[in-house]
Amino acid sequence: MKRIKYLPFLLLLLLVGCQQKEPESFEPISQNKFLLGTIVNITLYDNPQQSIFDEIFTAIEEIETKMTINNATTSEIIEINHEAGNKAVKVSQETFDVIKTGLEYSKLSQGRFDITVGPLVKLWEIGFEDAHVPNPLEIEESLTLINYENVELNEDELTVKLTEPNMMIDLGGIAKGYAADVAASILKKHGNQQAIINLGGNVYAYGEKTNKETWKVGVQNPFSLRGEYLGIAKVKNKSIVTSGTYERFFEQDGVTYHHILDPKTGYPVENGLMSVTIIADSSMTADALSTIAFTLGIEEGLKLIESLEDVEALYVTNDKLLYASSGFLNNFELTDQTFSIAN
Repeated sequence: MKRIKYLPFLLLLLLVGCQQKEPESFEPISQNKFLLGTIVNITLYDNPQQSIFDEIFTAIEEIETKMTINNATTSEIIEINHEAGNKAVKVSQETFDVIKTGLEYSKLSQGRFDITVGPLVKLWEIGFEDAHVPNPLEIEESLTLINYENVELNEDELTVKLTEPNMMIDLGGIAKGYAADVAASILKKHGNQQAIINLGGNVYAYGEKTNKETWKVGVQNPFSLRGEYLGIAKVKNKSIVTSGTYERFFEQDGVTYHHILDPKTGYPVENGLMSVTIIADSSMTADALSTIAFTLGIEEGLKLIESLEDVEALYVTNDKLLYASSGFLNNFELTDQTFSIAN
């Protein structure tokens, strides 16, 4: 019997530590919409104009229209995939930039995160009703199509080409992060000072001019089905993103399969981890690195995180041990004592 689960990532969000006089404030106003396969929730703590909500949701709708490969007949990414092995496709500056960034992270991870993972993702269909364990031969064939080095970009012409037939780009690992960054840029343009941008757990704690304020963000307990937290992170103008086995998964023949697929093996990553939380300035950075860090595992992942500026990570293992980068614990309080911080 097969059971599919898609669990929303819930967060505790509180504004604390206000130490300076601010412009006229309002009661927090939130609006949400289903976009990019998740609930997008925007909460404004000042300047709560309807036109700002509308502008943000319209911008994210446009991103989805350009970059989705699910539940759509066409998009710029679908067109690129359709012409794989045939010709280059002209795209918008926005799509080009996200693909270019995705390729940079693919290279950084040495292919453990690869935006050409589309054929493998489509095989498993995790998160959809027809999720299933593919035939091993199908998996082996899909792996031959995954290679970020076979993506050709022409920056002058804004074109993208997949050099081999049946290749597929999938921007699911960074599109939500990009959308959160775009939302933050819209808030900055309108002079908003306090806001929370939440794309299904991809959270941007926005505070453009509130340098003395911090947000308390609850870090998801990956063992909890009720949205409980294992601890609280204090952040200022940062993005917090968690990738974990609890997010999207299905069960078949008594075995659970989660959605974080390894482009090297073709199967869900098995390394004893439940989740990885990344804190970074950019939501797209945090989005990509959460997947990369999970796939690399604790030792390699922390080595990578420590090599990057203004990025922190927290690993949660199957036996409830926490492994953190050097700066993460400086602004983190463990509240669930069933977890232990590893030495």
